[in-house]
Amino acid sequence: MAAVTPPLLVTRNLSRFFGGLKAVDRVDFALPEGQVRAIIGPNGAGKTTFVSLVCGRILPSSGSILFDGREISHEPAHRRVRAGIAYTFQITSIFPNLTVFDNVALAAQRHLLDQKRVRPTEKTLQDACTKALDQVGLAQRASHRAGNLAYGHQRLVEIAMGLALRPRLLILDEPTQGLSDEEIEAFIRLVREIRREATILLIEHNMDVVMALAECITVMDQGRILAEGPPAAIRADAAVQQAYLGG
Repeated sequence: MAAVTPPLLVTRNLSRFFGGLKAVDRVDFALPEGQVRAIIGPNGAGKTTFVSLVCGRILPSSGSILFDGREISHEPAHRRVRAGIAYTFQITSIFPNLTVFDNVALAAQRHLLDQKRVRPTEKTLQDACTKALDQVGLAQRASHRAGNLAYGHQRLVEIAMGLALRPRLLILDEPTQGLSDEEIEAFIRLVREIRREATILLIEHNMDVVMALAECITVMDQGRILAEGPPAAIRADAAVQQAYLGG
């Protein structure tokens, strides 16, 4: 009998309270390595709080988080990045006064320093940045000032920064927000390429994108998991329809 591979990410009884508000309430969650998982739910369901707990932007009130079998519940965000977790924000967090290349170079240099413990050579850094920019289709804009790019391209710069960290888990928080239909189609192609190298956790309101990409969908409502399963099962779930998909 083949050995069962443990999930890459596990949360157990994970909770985060803000005063009397239970933003995340006793969530048990498991994400297999190599999967594209979508988290959906109405505004205020706890999705962004949940992934903020995973990446270390905030700490849990109770419960635990395991990444690759190791407890990380109270580790700072930079150590989680070093362990292989990258998170792109709901609102772009690029450095607008730097070039596209320099934005990506900051992330690539951090990864290379963590891995090699020595400052990377100019060629090593160039190769890492070029690869990430090629993946997102921005190689021709490498010398452009990031703040001058269209919003959709700024989102791609941030994804390239995430890819330059060479993550095992890439968390994308509403990545298609503000994108045109053409840019959304390009994003879908990009995620299908990224999944060859990383596990992807996607928070997304665009259900066409979710259904096109996700192998499994987790539905959150009022800080808890309401339902979980493949896209067809989630689409047919009466409780999900009532809470989120509009009946």
